[in-house]
Amino acid sequence: MIKGLHHKAYRCRNSHDTRAFYEDFLGLSLAGALEITETKTGRDTKVLHSFYQMEDGSFIAFFEAPDRDFEFKTQHDYDLHLALEVTPEHLMEMFEKGKAAGIETRGVSDHGFIDSIYFRDPNGYVVELTAKKPNHDEVVFADNPKARAILDNWSPQYNDA
Repeated sequence: MIKGLHHKAYRCRNSHDTRAFYEDFLGLSLAGALEITETKTGRDTKVLHSFYQMEDGSFIAFFEAPDRDFEFKTQHDYDLHLALEVTPEHLMEMFEKGKAAGIETRGVSDHGFIDSIYFRDPNGYVVELTAKKPNHDEVVFADNPKARAILDNWSPQYNDA
């Protein structure tokens, strides 16, 4: 059985700039770093893998690989973003902090069951901070029959019935 998310890893351009955003700006703790000098197949490499810990014990991780091109493809938020949960109070604090720091800051977006703000990290990734609304658990919960019906209606050719 899957217990939870240990880490989600991304490539980064520069580990120091990435650390400044995730640790200094967002407030995540730099929890680990390891230098990788050889692949499992024995090829020499030079990669730095760093981990930033969240309150629930999970991590966001990054690989800086100077010997490999990093070509970030700008994508729509629907295509790729990382959503991190905060309290409603912290959401507003971070909105103001982002604006004051000159970081691209968008929102507050009301999604009905959550409120969200959005930043771009130094690598180009969209980071969403989201705060649950009181009705959150009525909208998103395990084995939600309404969600199944919406999905089945969206793609009827895949309906199990």
